[in-house]
Parts: sequence; structure tokens; C-alpha cells
Amino acid sequence: MWFLGFPISMIIGGIVYHSFGPKNIMRVAFVAHTLGILLTIYAGGYTTLLISTLFIGFGNGCTEAACNPMIADMYSGVKMNKMLNRFHMWFPGGIMIGALISTFMTGLNLGWEAQMWITMVPTVIYAYLFFGKAFPKAKVEGSTSLLNNFKALFSPVFLFLFVCMALTAISEFGPQQWVNIILANSGANAMIILALTTGVMAVARFFAGPVVAKLGQTGVLLLGAILATIGIYLFSIVTGPAAYFVAVIFALGVAYFWPVMVGAVAQRVPLSGALGLSIIGGIGMFSSAIFQGVIGGWIDSARATKSAEGLSGDALELAAGQATLQNMAFFPIILIVLFTIFFFWQKNSKKTEAVSPV
Repeated sequence: MWFLGFPISMIIGGIVYHSFGPKNIMRVAFVAHTLGILLTIYAGGYTTLLISTLFIGFGNGCTEAACNPMIADMYSGVKMNKMLNRFHMWFPGGIMIGALISTFMTGLNLGWEAQMWITMVPTVIYAYLFFGKAFPKAKVEGSTSLLNNFKALFSPVFLFLFVCMALTAISEFGPQQWVNIILANSGANAMIILALTTGVMAVARFFAGPVVAKLGQTGVLLLGAILATIGIYLFSIVTGPAAYFVAVIFALGVAYFWPVMVGAVAQRVPLSGALGLSIIGGIGMFSSAIFQGVIGGWIDSARATKSAEGLSGDALELAAGQATLQNMAFFPIILIVLFTIFFFWQKNSKKTEAVSPV
């Protein structure tokens, strides 16, 4: 349900960004996060847990719906891409820090309820940081008009990026949801793979400014697709400690996908405004939600095939999982083709590096 709440709130937030206001959207995020955390801790059954994850996803989507346009309105060009990457650095960074805190608290024999309470700390902190602050005005003339926003959504560049965003999100979130479980059966430590992947992604996003300045958005996306393909394919054939090296390659490949795609929309389709940024993020998370079930089906099918070949136990789970990872590699392969087209398409186009303020 987390994957569902996220895109719903993002799209709604994009539509009401200028009427309801980003400050109020962040207030809704705080309420949703708080309710989600409390419902998780005091859940009396599976249904309550589903509702709690829906609330948390809704809060996360509201945060993106408010903050992505804020950053796009505050900065231009390379600086905008740098700050978008630093904002999104805390998605993998938060997972890494959370995993370390959870490991430490588990070692102290503290239950999951106590660990869940820790998530209220950043929730209260961001509410305090945003309290009383003014959000920037839209810097692109016409971007506050929903009519102009909807027209821009049907531009060739936006439609192209719309398709690419779905594939980048699946390439990033698909393997991450399964690779730790799959490779744990090969002797690799799932926690180390998680820490390496999220840690490298966080560091890469923090230092994204010089990378985007050197390669440009199109170059970064193309290189990312190549590295993601290599990483996912290697995940499908390696076992044991070799998976740690592969985790670094994969992380470098997918690190820039989400923030640079958001930046590409802000920079190349500026009239899409807050709605465009929300739609592009929404389709990314929605496509991920849909394909989690598809990936699970692939694993079940591969498990049946490998079982018929005589495999069982950990060997069966590893073989089925790695066969599925080979299927997942087709998503970034498609992206290599699409981003190569985008690279040459945009190479001689006039880029919107800066725009006149309203």
C-alpha cells in the first residue's frame, strides 16, 4: 500500500500545489506520517498495517509534491540538479541510517515497536524546519496555470520522459526489493548488500553536481542505464562476497535516475510546473508498485522450473531468484536505447538552463 499512497498523494499535490499551497501539503505530510507510524505501532491486524503503510506512502508523496517544485523554483541548471540530488540523497541515506539504528537496537533486545518510534524523530524535525517558512514563488511564467501544465504534459519531451521514468523506477526499485533476499541464499550478507547499495547511492547523489555538470542530464542517464544493466546482470550470476562489488556497480547505475529525471522535466518542460514534477514521480512509483507483483510471479515461475530440474532448498531459491534478475536486466537495456535516442535528440536542442522569474 506504500507504493500506492505515494503516487496518489504526489499527483493530488501537483494539482493543488498553487491553490492549496506547498506549506499546507507539508502539513498534510506530517499528519499522514504521524498517523502511519502510530497505526503501525498499535496495529491490531493485517488490515490496520495496510492502512498504516498507505498513510506513510501518502506522507512521502506529499513531501515530494511540495519539495521538488520548491527546489526547481529556487535554483536553475546544474545547481538545480545538484540540489535535487542532495534532497533525494536522503531516500537511500535514510534507509542506510535506519538499518544501522535497527541493527543496534536489535542488539539491545529492543522490539520493533521501540524501533518504529524512532521514525517520529525525523518527522518532528522536518515539521519544525518547515514551520513558519515561506516557499518560493514560481519562477516560470505560466507554470501556475493548470491549463498550461496539462498542455505541457502532452509535449513530445514530457511523453518520452514519462515512459523513461517508469522504466528507471522499475530498474531501481525492482532489483532492490528482491536482490537481498535472493543473494542471501548464496552466502552473501543481505544487510551488507543493503548498506552498500544505499550508502553508495547517498554518496553519489551528494556529489552529483560535478557529475551532471560534466556529462549533462542526458549523459548521466545514459551512463546510469549502462551501469544498471551491468549490475543487475552480474547480480544474476555471482554468489557470495562478489555480490558486494556488484552492489556498488548497481548503486552507481541507479543513483541518479530519480533526481535527474525530475530535474530533466523541470529544465526541459518548465511549463509542466509542479504538476509535471508530480506526474513524473507518480508514474515512477506507480509502475514500481505494479511490477512488484509481476516480479513475484516471475520468481514463482522460475522456482517451478528449477524445482522440476531437481533443485531444492537454498539452491532452488538462488537459481529461481537469479533467473528472475536476468529478466529484470531487460528494463535498463531498453533504457540504454531510449537514453541514446534522448542524448542525440537533445544534443543540439536549446536547453532551458535558466528562465525569467515571474
